[in-house]
Amino acid sequence: MSHPTLTFESIRARPVLLELRRPVVARIATITAWPMIVIDLTTKEGVVGRSYLEPYVAKAVNYLVPALNDLGELLKGRRVSPVELYASGRRSLHFVGYEGLSMIAVSGVDMAAWDALAKAAGLPLCVLLGGSVGPVRAYNSNGLWLREPEAVAAEAVELRDEGGFAGLKLRLGREDPRDDVATIAAVRRAVGDGVQLMVDFNQGLQLAEALHRCHMIDDLGLAWIEEPIVYDDLDGHARLAAELKTPLQIGENFYGPRELLKALQRKACDLVMPDFMRIGGVTGWLRAAGIAGAAGVPISTHLYPEVAAHVMRVSESAHWLEWQDWANPILRRPYEVKDGMLHIPDLPGVGLEWDEDAIAASRPDR
Repeated sequence: MSHPTLTFESIRARPVLLELRRPVVARIATITAWPMIVIDLTTKEGVVGRSYLEPYVAKAVNYLVPALNDLGELLKGRRVSPVELYASGRRSLHFVGYEGLSMIAVSGVDMAAWDALAKAAGLPLCVLLGGSVGPVRAYNSNGLWLREPEAVAAEAVELRDEGGFAGLKLRLGREDPRDDVATIAAVRRAVGDGVQLMVDFNQGLQLAEALHRCHMIDDLGLAWIEEPIVYDDLDGHARLAAELKTPLQIGENFYGPRELLKALQRKACDLVMPDFMRIGGVTGWLRAAGIAGAAGVPISTHLYPEVAAHVMRVSESAHWLEWQDWANPILRRPYEVKDGMLHIPDLPGVGLEWDEDAIAASRPDR
């Protein structure tokens, strides 16, 4: 069987700004409009690989788009071999460091390169990686921000019923910790005992406060407690993980697979959930998933549900996929969610196609 050879031609990176149906209201930030960068990797053979980035802060696109263009120039004429392109991109960043915007740009190119390679092979990405097309268990993470308990409970029922979800994520970190406890209780009454509840402090607490507040919710049957303190305080997370019965979840801020390894070596968590733009796209994820699998640590995804679904089908310790539909407005064919599962379309690549009219209407410079 011959494999197609693709030659890297160019990168086209376009910023968009999407209004959120349910604005983000977290302990550390309020976000009403969601910035994205849509990426088209074009090859000399005419195959186009697609991916997107979600850099949280609208101003970040001013730095990321030029970084993506620079990577496009660096890789022009190279064979589209994602592992080699990833290595080249990382080497080009040695002197500025792997963390931050530089790694995010490499991740965006990596995801697009994998999409192009799978398209050229005529296979869904999960099949190219040695897996099969099928459903992936998901929890709904589209809301449940810091609002009053009864409003959060009503929204929880909506979110559960949007796709028959058996898992929902609440955000915590209200001024009075008793209000967090009351919110969890209200949501539990509303959705019943059959729905797993994850909670996320979004790095909003100091260690002493986290010790107090996490112990307050430790007997509530939660699926996990996520990022109670700032992401790089591995010693603080290790203390929390040692004291709590509820599993501690971290990982969306791991920049590269080695950071996941460090966290596991320090016993800083019970669960991991890498983010694709920080872990290193598909290539970084596969390496991180290998480490987690070898350690017997369940691995969940953060954002990017379309590419996430494909790699979860080939991850040994796959746990939960985080479902957020924030990219749906610019997709021609959003993924289907039913019975609490995200269903991968049987299409070559990742299956992303842009709604160009929606992209044009969402440009931040309009």
